[in-house]
Amino acid sequence: MPDDKIQLSDAEWRERLTPEQYAVLRQGATERAFTGEYEHNKAAGEYRCAGCGQPLFESDDKFDSGSGWPSFVKPADGTAVEEHRDASLGMVRTEVVCAKCQGHLGHVFPDGPSDRGGMRYCINSAALAFEPED
Repeated sequence: MPDDKIQLSDAEWRERLTPEQYAVLRQGATERAFTGEYEHNKAAGEYRCAGCGQPLFESDDKFDSGSGWPSFVKPADGTAVEEHRDASLGMVRTEVVCAKCQGHLGHVFPDGPSDRGGMRYCINSAALAFEPED
């Protein structure tokens, strides 16, 4: 877990983020399927938290799940994200948050590619900032 956690006031988050980023990262909203900026992105690079810049996922670990959201087989490293039980909406899921700012990213499911670990990190594009490789 990063030692340099970010804690901002609600007003500071609202200033820093777009309304859609705020809704996703700070209020746990989900963008509509097939509408996110990075769903079809195939460029090489790094996906970072749109709230704090923490590296989260690598393009080599991205795959097309057909779910309508960017999907990854694993985080960039073991400390990039945290997972929490989410019993909202009448179902039990595993929420994924940024370990540095606790921003809601999406959910993880055990239905990813079996040859790559079997996990699918289903992440909102609004929670991400993409940094292409040089």
